Amino acid sequence: MSKEDMYVASSPASRLLSLSRSANLCSPSSSVDVLVIGAGPTGLGAAKRLNHIDGPSWMIIDSNETPGGLASTDTTPEGFLYDVGGHVIFSHYKYFDDCINEALPNDSDWYTHQRISYVRCKNLWVPYPFQNNISMLPKEEQVKCMDGMIEAALEARVSNSKPKDFDEWIVRMMGTGIADLFMRPYNYKVWAVPTTKMQCAWLGERVAAPDLKTVTKNVILQKAAGNWGPNATFRFPARDGTGGIWKAVANTLPKEKTRYGPNSTVTKVDADAKKVTLKDGTTVHYKQLVSTMSVDFLADTMGDKELVDLTKGLYYSTTHVVGVGIRGERPERIGDKCWLYFPESDCPFYRATIFSNYSPYNQPQASEKLPTLYRANGEKTSSEPKEGPYWSIMLEVSQSGMKPVDVENLLKDSIQGLINTEMLKPEDEIVSTYHRAFDHGYPTPSLERDGVLKQLLPKLQARDIWSRGRFGSWKYEVGNQDHSFMLGVEAVDNIVNGQVELTLNYPDFVNGRANTEKRLTEGPQYFKTLKQ
Repeated sequence: MSKEDMYVASSPASRLLSLSRSANLCSPSSSVDVLVIGAGPTGLGAAKRLNHIDGPSWMIIDSNETPGGLASTDTTPEGFLYDVGGHVIFSHYKYFDDCINEALPNDSDWYTHQRISYVRCKNLWVPYPFQNNISMLPKEEQVKCMDGMIEAALEARVSNSKPKDFDEWIVRMMGTGIADLFMRPYNYKVWAVPTTKMQCAWLGERVAAPDLKTVTKNVILQKAAGNWGPNATFRFPARDGTGGIWKAVANTLPKEKTRYGPNSTVTKVDADAKKVTLKDGTTVHYKQLVSTMSVDFLADTMGDKELVDLTKGLYYSTTHVVGVGIRGERPERIGDKCWLYFPESDCPFYRATIFSNYSPYNQPQASEKLPTLYRANGEKTSSEPKEGPYWSIMLEVSQSGMKPVDVENLLKDSIQGLINTEMLKPEDEIVSTYHRAFDHGYPTPSLERDGVLKQLLPKLQARDIWSRGRFGSWKYEVGNQDHSFMLGVEAVDNIVNGQVELTLNYPDFVNGRANTEKRLTEGPQYFKTLKQ
């Protein structure tokens, strides 16, 4: 794979997103009440709330040319779109919905999908969630899974202790059959660490606990379980991918309070002087700082050894996003599938998204003429440009010190994995490829995480720094786009009027479906203050 074929993520500093035109430069020194670093969902949530309050002076800065952060979208030279991983819009918050709908208000701005997801296992497509659909497995595997579930149910009746880690939670909830067949290998591929090194407090609504009676009935009747989870129905923007949402949200903010581009890279945070220094030498003084950059990088820019040492107890994995654009009609075997899970070792990726199914504008129109790079089996063919139609697949691969990746051959290995899993046929014509690595991809819910955060975040807040976001507050359980946005909103409300940050401090509450409507109707006043 050539360098031209690979989009390489930049350093942590350059991943800080900025929200002001390059020409809209700060004076050599400026001052605001609240400075927001980063224009991903969290930073934009903070900026939207500050704009609605219309009280404190504020500025949002970011080192990238466009907003979006880890919810941005890239476009290949051939015209294929790829998000930074698998993103869809579903929400626990009315305020989030209102802001998104303000930015993209028309029905034509969106497509609504019913999730169609499967797990590839034993050369079969098992409906998601796997643990509720073992009726689709071969009989021998059904027996192993049922044995494990029965043993787990019996053990649960006499157990008087909580699981000590994620692995023990899996075995207690699902038994060793499902653990060995799916949960252990799949989660290792996602997190790039063994399940024994992860806690289980993050789970919430993200992992379905099987109902033994229902699973038994489905096995006997050879019946599949229905859709489960908060994203069973989801929205996706018609144009510009997920990143288009955040560009539209950013466009609702006053331009004079935004600044983005490489010159806005943060090089130093002086917490004592309450001053941020940018790459071009300008400084911004603040009273309160909302930082959405990764908290380990924040500690580095502060030059605080105590904080730096604390962040060494936080772990993360790198995410490789690989895209493949194919010429031809979407195959029947692909159908209307949304995203698919791969626990087995015949492919390097843990998840595949049929990105062309989300919107017809996620790939070039059929009339576009593109040359064939090669067939899926690597065979060279005529490179004369031809018309489509086209479709695309987006893949995700994790990497860590415990799970190395052959980066140089990752594209080739991924395409072979698509053949191995019958996603592609050897003769399929590949017209476009994409590869981008994101150093900070997943914040690991390690056994050590909560102990670190209980010290780290209060120490920062005592110095008037609210570190929030996917890697700012390091809580994967509130790391979706809606959560991330509201982490910014709620940080501002905490700064301005002392309101409790529910998303940061009570993830189970905000994720609990039984509590969602109560929160929307009885929650903090800011849900009712969106400007008309």
